[in-house]
Amino acid sequence: MRAYTIWLFAILLVLSACSATSNSEESPPDDSEKAETNSDQTAEDEEDQDEGKAKEEDEPKENDDEQEETKSEQKDPEYKMTDNYYIEPIDDADPNVVLLTIDDAPEDHAVEMAKKLKEMDAGAIFYINKMFVDQDGGKEKVKKLHDMGFPLGNHTDTHPNLSDLSEKEQREELAPVYDQIEDITGDPVKFFRAPHGVNTDVSTQMAEKRDALVMNWSYGYDFKPGYQDADKLTDIMLQPDPPGLLRDGAILLMHDRDWTNKALEDIVKGLRDQGYKILDPSLLKTP
Repeated sequence: MRAYTIWLFAILLVLSACSATSNSEESPPDDSEKAETNSDQTAEDEEDQDEGKAKEEDEPKENDDEQEETKSEQKDPEYKMTDNYYIEPIDDADPNVVLLTIDDAPEDHAVEMAKKLKEMDAGAIFYINKMFVDQDGGKEKVKKLHDMGFPLGNHTDTHPNLSDLSEKEQREELAPVYDQIEDITGDPVKFFRAPHGVNTDVSTQMAEKRDALVMNWSYGYDFKPGYQDADKLTDIMLQPDPPGLLRDGAILLMHDRDWTNKALEDIVKGLRDQGYKILDPSLLKTP
């Protein structure tokens, strides 16, 4: 009987120990465990908030970068044209520059000339005659000149001497050219050059209304019979003043001609060999 009692007591002790262990395993965490759990959750929430905030900050930054990039493409003018048609620095820009201009485009060689200039990283203004734009492929040529980055100027429709025309006739020569170039390129025309350099009150007033710069030239020779040869033209265009007319700020007049096209690369190279930089027309102040 005594042995049975001892055996029963031992069983009760074992059962009591198992019950205590089970209660211990299922008991809720104490305060220190709760604090640790809450701290981990708070840290995760803060991390998520930081990531969201970082994304919000990054998006405006990207927009700011895009705006800054667009702004950087808009160049402030560094040069202006004088009353006697030379270029001079506005402040402390390099004075050893020349400006290339090509009239009567796009007749036959303008696009090829533009490609040569583009390859040589040389800027120029192409002055457009509507009569050439209206020929087969003319509009496509104008678009190509614009897409290569060259500014385009109004050079009238049929290249008349404006002083020989009535006011109405002058307006008919000028207004359609401004409109046509803008329709093709999407950009307003910022330059005007009168044929033969003969400006009138009408042409000047129309240019002012369009915010276009009236530009003649410092010198040019390719329209003269004695210089309709590539070698002769190159020599005279590069002749320093004196006895030639090449000097700081010169505006060089050239035309869409076969001999000028052949001479163009040598003229650009010769100008640079003499220390001149070819002016980017976008740096020129316009109205």
